[in-house]
Amino acid sequence: MGGRSAKRSAEIAVGARAGEPEFGPWLQQAAILIVDDEPGMRNFLVRTLKPHCRKVEEASETAEASAKLDSQHFDVVILDNIMPGKTGVEWLSEQRRIGFFANAILMTAYADLETAIEALRAGAVDFILKPFRTNQLLNSIARCLDRSTLFRENQVLRHQLLATSDHLLLRDKLIGHSRQISDVRETIARVAPLPTSILITGESGTGKEVAARSIHELSDRCNEPFVPVNCAAIPSDMIEAELFGHLKGAFTGAASDRDGLFMHAHGGTLFLDEIAELPLALQSKLLRAIEDRRIRPVGSAREVPVDLRFVFATNADLETAVEEGRFRADLFYRINVMQIEMPPLRDRGTDVEELAALFMQKLARQLGMPPVPMGDDVISGLQAYHWPGNVRELRNLVERSLILGRFPDEVRQVEATGPVTSETLEDVVKRHILTALDRSGGNRAEAARRLGISRKTIDRKLVDWNV
Repeated sequence: MGGRSAKRSAEIAVGARAGEPEFGPWLQQAAILIVDDEPGMRNFLVRTLKPHCRKVEEASETAEASAKLDSQHFDVVILDNIMPGKTGVEWLSEQRRIGFFANAILMTAYADLETAIEALRAGAVDFILKPFRTNQLLNSIARCLDRSTLFRENQVLRHQLLATSDHLLLRDKLIGHSRQISDVRETIARVAPLPTSILITGESGTGKEVAARSIHELSDRCNEPFVPVNCAAIPSDMIEAELFGHLKGAFTGAASDRDGLFMHAHGGTLFLDEIAELPLALQSKLLRAIEDRRIRPVGSAREVPVDLRFVFATNADLETAVEEGRFRADLFYRINVMQIEMPPLRDRGTDVEELAALFMQKLARQLGMPPVPMGDDVISGLQAYHWPGNVRELRNLVERSLILGRFPDEVRQVEATGPVTSETLEDVVKRHILTALDRSGGNRAEAARRLGISRKTIDRKLVDWNV
């Protein structure tokens, strides 16, 4: 016994030297609810947990606990099983049915298998026998927090992989020294520390998500999750469940309870990209969530409080969408508190050279290929081009040049002939799209990927040109 104690002391000492809390990094940030009808046990648990946790609340019976769950967010609920009225297992099962997503630890003095099975079926994450030692309880809470944090991070990373593949090289900073991008950086620095919701506008590929990430990194929420959501990429019949979560059996295929992206972003920043694509039916629910900071998971009878910072983005003209009835006016005025306009690449002068050099360096290392030299002819061509696909199109061009071992001839031709002043803007766009289609063998989807624009844009342009 003494050997185990010495070993444990050594482990604690090592953790302290490494600067890590004894019970993991999440306990100090946790909000705990204690539900027990015995005042002595509640007082003991409060005294035990308060030095270690951010917030500790207590309830003497299940009705009081239900009211607290309706008004506050808790990470872990510590629940006694034997209480007047209904058992802890019965109450927990009831709460799960109406919408309860926190971890629950059940305390009991009776170690029978039937109670343990009922607790697990009701949704308890852990099971503690009375009497227990302080370290047993703290370790149980730490395990719950580790489990939920890993699950949330996994969901966030999965969503980021789907939503941010075009931004991996510029995730956390805005590159360039032009006046336009410097003004954006200055605005971001001013608004990031504030709780104000922000609307980022600009053409596709101008770096709206990069700006959103910068806002998050400069805010007091920087250590909490940043969750990007592309509203246009989620099927309209699934987007409510994806955002707000759902209960088991709420619809066909809902085999278990699931937190939504709002809950995954709890405490951090939720970035809703392509907000103009949000279905009208969901716009009213989003408006209420923004105003009340409460959401109702699909199939739930309970509203869940959330603590979020909202950042929105769109490449559409929302005022026109409001006039045409495609976007709610009240939602537009609610999100348009502070607007940041991202400048198109064609207006950023020498930033294109700096960005191209960065892409060349990063992509060459990523692909394991030697960098392609960028002479004066290439730089002049890059600066003279219109860049309808903006930064995303530039990245694709650099990647394609690395694969081919040289920049395309149309980039070099600008140095030899000078900028083509007789061509209209539409002529330049048409020539570039048709060239991309030719190089991709007529595959419109592949041409759109290379250009960094949508397939619908190419389809619309070809119809306009009768091609």
